[in-house]
Amino acid sequence: MSLPDRKQEEVRRMLDGPHPVVPPDLAARAADRGHRLLARRRVVRTVAWMVLLAAVVAFAVWAIVAQPWIVSPSDTTPPLDGW
Repeated sequence: MSLPDRKQEEVRRMLDGPHPVVPPDLAARAADRGHRLLARRRVVRTVAWMVLLAAVVAFAVWAIVAQPWIVSPSDTTPPLDGW
C-alpha cells in the first residue's frame, strides 16, 4: 500500500466511524457570533474614519495657522554698507 492509499484509507475509516453529536443551538450561536463580529468591525471602521477625519482637520488647521508654504525671512543677512 502506497502513502496516498494509506491516507485515503485513514480518511475513509474516520468518515465511516461514529459522528459526533452536534449541539442543537450551534447555528444560532454561530449567527450571534457573526452578528457580533460584524458589529465590532463596523464600530472599528467608524472609529478609524473619525480618527482620519480628525487628523485631516488638525492638519488643515495647522496649515492655515503656520502657513508652511511661505518662505520665512532669513535671519543671517549680510550688512549692506556703502549704498
